[in-house]
Amino acid sequence: MVSSASTPPQKPAAAAARRKVSRHRGEGQWAKGHFTPLNGNEQFKKDDDGLNVRTRIETIYSRTGFDSIDPNDLRGRMRWWGLYTQRKPGIDGGKTAVLAPEELDDKYFMLRVRIDGGRLSTEQLRVVGEISQEFARGTADITDRQNVQYHWIRIEDVPEIWRRLEGVGLSTTEACGDTPRVILGSPVAGIAEDEIIDGTPAIDEIYRRIVGNKDFSNLPRKFKSAISGSPLLDVAHEINDIAFVGVHHPELGPGFDLWVGGGLSTNPKLGVRLGAWVSLDDVPDVYEGVIGIFRDYGFRRLRNRARLKFLVADWGPEKFRQVLEDEYLLRKLADGPAPEQPVQQWRDHVGVHRQRDGRYYVGFAPRVGRVDGTILTKIAQIAEDHGSGRLRTTAEQKMIVLDITEDKVDSVVAALEAMDLRVTPSPFRRGTMACTGIEYCKLAIVETKARAASLIDELERRLPEFDEPITINLNGCPNACARIQVADIGLKGQLVLDDDGNQVEGYQVHLGGALGLEAGFGRKVRGLKVTSAELPDYVERVVRRFEAEREDGERFAAWVARASEEALS
Repeated sequence: MVSSASTPPQKPAAAAARRKVSRHRGEGQWAKGHFTPLNGNEQFKKDDDGLNVRTRIETIYSRTGFDSIDPNDLRGRMRWWGLYTQRKPGIDGGKTAVLAPEELDDKYFMLRVRIDGGRLSTEQLRVVGEISQEFARGTADITDRQNVQYHWIRIEDVPEIWRRLEGVGLSTTEACGDTPRVILGSPVAGIAEDEIIDGTPAIDEIYRRIVGNKDFSNLPRKFKSAISGSPLLDVAHEINDIAFVGVHHPELGPGFDLWVGGGLSTNPKLGVRLGAWVSLDDVPDVYEGVIGIFRDYGFRRLRNRARLKFLVADWGPEKFRQVLEDEYLLRKLADGPAPEQPVQQWRDHVGVHRQRDGRYYVGFAPRVGRVDGTILTKIAQIAEDHGSGRLRTTAEQKMIVLDITEDKVDSVVAALEAMDLRVTPSPFRRGTMACTGIEYCKLAIVETKARAASLIDELERRLPEFDEPITINLNGCPNACARIQVADIGLKGQLVLDDDGNQVEGYQVHLGGALGLEAGFGRKVRGLKVTSAELPDYVERVVRRFEAEREDGERFAAWVARASEEALS
């Protein structure tokens, strides 16, 4: 089956539907014969596949400079290679929704390096760090999707950055755009003592088949995926478009439970189980079937309804499974069990843990994922000096050094802690995440990274004895890149009024969200907003009330569900 952005793939069912197309344009579903682009994004994708822009970057734009870039490449197709224009400095949040894109654009880029499964060698991490130092003014953020993001990238330097990354087996291919994004994987795949099944071979096969393949390079929107055989449920499977979760089938043995249709942003939905058990060998076929459904049946008419979660909500899990089996797999899947609830709330693998081979891995927490090139090269050196050639990133903005012998664990921990990379962090350091924020993001309204870092310091100072798991997620806009709806305390950036009536940076508060343990979305208390200046006082107040009112063993989210609005204000 061969296809491109301008010629959608032709399946028998799609061809039949095309002959029956009515005057109504529908939702822009290719499988129903609706091929006419219904918005600007669909038009530029039809005009030229996003993957083709690489040639223009290498042969034209990197030589003629930023001002020569075609607008549809600049703000569209270049995302297929991990490039977003970053926010021009000095533009306040009140202008985010007012200014035209060209007024918000700086002449520099964010560049995202995809790290499928979070797997890195020390050689790869050293190159990532060196690129940061040489081309990105030292910037490097670990994301909650196991990637690394640079800022201040010049278009003139992109070909050389690609050359270096690809020289060590890394890529920016389809790290952004309406594409199959990075595949999340358990950061302890293949090494954890309690692992149900290692999904690494499936991640590798999916990457080989799908990434950079023009059959799947024109999707209605981004497609997020996760595969983990860890009983800790460590890849946020509930909020991915597709997720494979490790389970033990009573007759078929270890395999995966299939979930589809998760996603957050302004219309959050948790993924749903299809009730299907998938063997390790079948994971790539099932992945290809689900992404094919999304490509062919996804809603392309409106961008804000183009994610897979809307199709799943429209069809329901029973129909979705039927279409998957009857039209794409051409076989039935076995029914299977749901995953068991994890025994702990933390699932970031921070701390010192024994591997199945008797060695140890050491997980550590930077401040809200913010590191720099110098730190990354030092982490690579620490790992090598202590006999490890492997590292992992996590879906919680953390990192792990693998394969440490017992006699070297203490020295690894000491070296990391000396760099402020906490192996035994406070709950506030461990549980706080933040998106990029207004510093670089054109969608953001408020500051996040620096605000979150200062909040951690304040809470550690004010509540030094607090020792319960708690998640505090800060987002610079409503798009939920930092998962505000599923945090204990989720903070959505917006402009608010202070006591003097001035418009200042602040946050709408969501309370009591969770993943893994009774997953659900946070509660919004009527009218509850805080200014950035008030944020430490507010969080301290609500945490102290939780400590005072909680029942024995009660989690923060459970307390929020029964607490009065007064207690949460």
